[in-house]
Amino acid sequence: MTDRDARWLAATMHTAFFLLLVASIVRFLDHHHGEPAAPWVIALTGCLAAVYAVGLVLRVTGPEQVTVPYLAWLTVVTVLWVVLVLLAPSFAWCAVPLFVTGLRTLPTGPALVLVTLVAALVVLSQNRLSTGFDPNLTIVPVAVAAVTAAVITYLRRQAVRLRETERRAGMLDERQRLSREIHDALAQGLSSQAMLLQAADRAWADPDLAREHLHAAQQIGTRNLAEARGLVQDLAPADLDGHSVEEALRNVAEREPRPVRVQVDGPARPLPGRVQSTLVRIAQGALANAREHADASGVALTLTYLDDEVVLDITDDGRGFDPAAPAADGRGHGLPAMRARATQLGGRLTVESAPGQGTAISAAIPLGPSHV
Repeated sequence: MTDRDARWLAATMHTAFFLLLVASIVRFLDHHHGEPAAPWVIALTGCLAAVYAVGLVLRVTGPEQVTVPYLAWLTVVTVLWVVLVLLAPSFAWCAVPLFVTGLRTLPTGPALVLVTLVAALVVLSQNRLSTGFDPNLTIVPVAVAAVTAAVITYLRRQAVRLRETERRAGMLDERQRLSREIHDALAQGLSSQAMLLQAADRAWADPDLAREHLHAAQQIGTRNLAEARGLVQDLAPADLDGHSVEEALRNVAEREPRPVRVQVDGPARPLPGRVQSTLVRIAQGALANAREHADASGVALTLTYLDDEVVLDITDDGRGFDPAAPAADGRGHGLPAMRARATQLGGRLTVESAPGQGTAISAAIPLGPSHV
């Protein structure tokens, strides 16, 4: 149950209690005004209304809230109501809001005990008003209590199941998000490092060139370590640490073994953190795909600022592929991960490619208030 629904239910319940209390005292005064107990009934009615109102002012009756002040408040309200029912059975129907209050807030066991006792008191009080035993005055209160208890208990258990389902869905989303982070960050660096080490091995006869490759691999390893620490801390790309998104994209491009041309179109402006992280991760994933699968000689990365969105385009002149064909050898995690990142921010990712004609990936992220 959402907070708004809970507040609506609480407001309805409290209003019903006061209306039933007013109706009960009016009925009592209309039928028993001259009785000796009338002053006590009037005084107790005022006390019950005051105590109930104090509980609302002090907010001890919040949904699913069981605290010492709440338990004290509920005990006082219940005792005052019991005394009133013993003096004037017409107050018995104020029990319905008490049913709901107890069932919404108390643990299931104590709540059902409270409902049973209250229902029994209502049955006894109503039969006192009858000249003889009336089955309806016994069956109706019990039926109302049973239905109320069943409905509220069912709703509470459904709420528990819903929270558990949401928790499991959240865990699955988090697992998928982590897999995307690892693929786009660490996998890219490890792939580059492996290629540099292979190049160093091939150039072993040229110590200067081999040392250059090893030095580059060492730098990538240092960057990977920073990425791993970033994943542990807040999953933010290490390239964004103290840098703008444009600088981060250039840093990502500079680590590629092949040249990557970076271009920024439109007036740059500050972007929300989530948008920056998404753009950098998509760039990392797209460049990793171009390096591992496209065999491209040239890659271009363009960041475009529009009025209501920011667009990142990555194009290469590689071998291309058929976007509609299934991925071979169980590969193909990169594009779904990039698409999921864009979709999470309300954006879109499009892929244009064909065998022998290169690949163009475009990620468009809207710049709405929800991303601030």
